Amino acid sequence: MRHERSSNLYEEACKILVGGVNSPVRAFKAVGGTPLFIRKARGSKIEDEDRNRYIDYVCSWGPLILGSTHPKVVQALERAISRGTSYGAPTKLETELAELIIAAVPSIEKIRFVNSGTEASMGALRLTRAYTKRNRVLKFEGCYHGHVDSFLVRGGSGMATLGTPDSAGVTESSAADTIVVPYNDIAAVEQVFEKFPDEVAAVIVEPVAANMGLVPPNPGFLSMLREATKKFGALLIFDEVITGFRAAWGGAQSLFNIKPDLTCLGKIIGGGLPVGAYGGREEIMNLVSPLGPVYQAGTLSGNPLAMTAGIATLKEVKKKGFHARLEKKSKHLAEGLNKAAQDAGCALRLNRVSSMLGLFFTPKEVVDFSSAKSTNTEQYKRFFHSMLEGGIYLPPSAFETVFVSAAHSESDISQTINVAENAFRKVQAELQIRR
Repeated sequence: MRHERSSNLYEEACKILVGGVNSPVRAFKAVGGTPLFIRKARGSKIEDEDRNRYIDYVCSWGPLILGSTHPKVVQALERAISRGTSYGAPTKLETELAELIIAAVPSIEKIRFVNSGTEASMGALRLTRAYTKRNRVLKFEGCYHGHVDSFLVRGGSGMATLGTPDSAGVTESSAADTIVVPYNDIAAVEQVFEKFPDEVAAVIVEPVAANMGLVPPNPGFLSMLREATKKFGALLIFDEVITGFRAAWGGAQSLFNIKPDLTCLGKIIGGGLPVGAYGGREEIMNLVSPLGPVYQAGTLSGNPLAMTAGIATLKEVKKKGFHARLEKKSKHLAEGLNKAAQDAGCALRLNRVSSMLGLFFTPKEVVDFSSAKSTNTEQYKRFFHSMLEGGIYLPPSAFETVFVSAAHSESDISQTINVAENAFRKVQAELQIRR
């Protein structure tokens, strides 16, 4: 495939955009080469500026669970945009989307819409500190909760990709109250509460870690967090920005039958438009302004376009059999990739929860950030480019998640597996040469 147009556009972008991109992972630094500039997308396919078409497994980093430009979403947006893009005033759309979410997620009694997952986690953190009158927060290594200063401590996502465990510009005082322990480590959590029994305001966790590749919770891990937070008077925050409505209709919390105090949402509830939300028990949420003293505001929060796209998306996701069909496709893809790797003699650890997959080039079981980092990033780099040449668009990082959408056909899945068979053989052949 030729990528001259993308290369030229990247060169132009680098002159006026920081690094030529507006989000770090897009720059292809982790896999090398020039990032693709996308001109359009439909269903399971994207097309770059050089008119190359790919089967898309990035899905805009998760929100496009229906695929791109779903007719129901596009039609709803066309009607909405003719009425205005933003009013800075309440609309009935906000209530309609809130009702859909609350009906699906039992832990949410009241909700506040914001514009991103970062805003959601920032609002939830401030709220927990106000409610508990405590300052410390416990997070897990490799989990990413947006670029909030308090959470940019051993985070995942782009920070893992670029090999920077902390961000410059985050003061020591901002991070001083953040405690970080390994994901899935029950003993480490217990030790924190033993040391700070009356100081932890909240535990925030991705119930399925999806920013260090994909790492599922070990049996008993989430239930232990629920028990410990209740015992010591802390709040439990589930960051379901990625897993909300993708892991299951009610999110990962319904899949694992755990009820957190607060939930952060994003991605899918905006149908591909910028959105975020945090919600939970009424007594906690009533502390948010204008009812309470916790101030949080946003001109574009609950804007009619994001609400419209979210409503249209969730109505489709709610339909009978939606997740069952998505599960069947995702299972087919995972089994096919596993077999292709085995047949090629390539060491691959594949984690999957619902329609989310993590590919790790390591023989080790991947249960936390440390084991995720055992993946051979050079092998992923070669695999990524081989797949790209075969018309398959994967995340340009070994520490991101592969997403399957409802638009992916069985033909797409089969084609992906066929291309992967050749890609795994190439990876293994290069490994043998190096030896």
